[in-house]
Amino acid sequence: MIYKKDANFPYPVLSNSSTSYPLAEFTIDLSLNENVDTYRFSFTMNLTSTFIKNLLSAGKAELILVVQSRDNKFFKINSTDSYIEIPKTRISLTNRTTIQMYIQTTEEVSFTDNNEMDEFYSQFKQDIVVPKHGVLAMSDIVLFEGVKNESLDLFEKKLDPDLSSDIKIELGPETIIIHYKSTDLQFNGLQRNTTLNNSYVYIGLRTALQQFIYRYGEGEEYVELSEVEPENALDTKLYVLMGKKMIRELNIHNVDEVIYAISDRIIEKFASAVKGLVS
Repeated sequence: MIYKKDANFPYPVLSNSSTSYPLAEFTIDLSLNENVDTYRFSFTMNLTSTFIKNLLSAGKAELILVVQSRDNKFFKINSTDSYIEIPKTRISLTNRTTIQMYIQTTEEVSFTDNNEMDEFYSQFKQDIVVPKHGVLAMSDIVLFEGVKNESLDLFEKKLDPDLSSDIKIELGPETIIIHYKSTDLQFNGLQRNTTLNNSYVYIGLRTALQQFIYRYGEGEEYVELSEVEPENALDTKLYVLMGKKMIRELNIHNVDEVIYAISDRIIEKFASAVKGLVS
């Protein structure tokens, strides 16, 4: 469970709201990346209690990541890790997913040598024994406001009756622009008309990624994203989006795979919308 309020423990616990450890703190900074199959939670932990850090180093305590969305999920983390990858089949992230980290004992632990607690405990700390699996520390709580399909933020639509073709894909400095000759081509008036435009979105993404390879591939047919310094806002958006999806290389052979990874199943959703028209 997520401890949003002080819980009653029969021994001192390090937390943001507790006064048991007046000079120590335990906070985390989390970021979320994902690909088609997994979520990657990258984290930075700020733990200033030497006593608890020594227990982690000695294997007498362990880190537990708690992810609360539709239910609670618990994941053990090595104290030397900076991220954890979780299959999407194991968790479902909602618009109000909360995350917290615990430190708990792996064996019975005495507080005799714990000199970081409030003076109140100094007279009887030798009598404080935390049982196996007892919580030693609770971090602050991180709230994720859902996983957003940022690929669609790359686009804007324009109507141009004078086009010499039905549609035209233009790569602007900040967006991929879809020009339509007619509003009928936007499926206006039909249910799920936005999803029915996904075929154009796919073409736009393919055009933009191919230009990305041409611009940063230096004559090659591939780009190592770790070596790229984007030159404009659109390329920066593509670069960040691919990074969040844990894509390391873009090449002429994996463009469709990259689109699949960054676009949240747009072709599958397009096919579903088409089937809905005839059902």
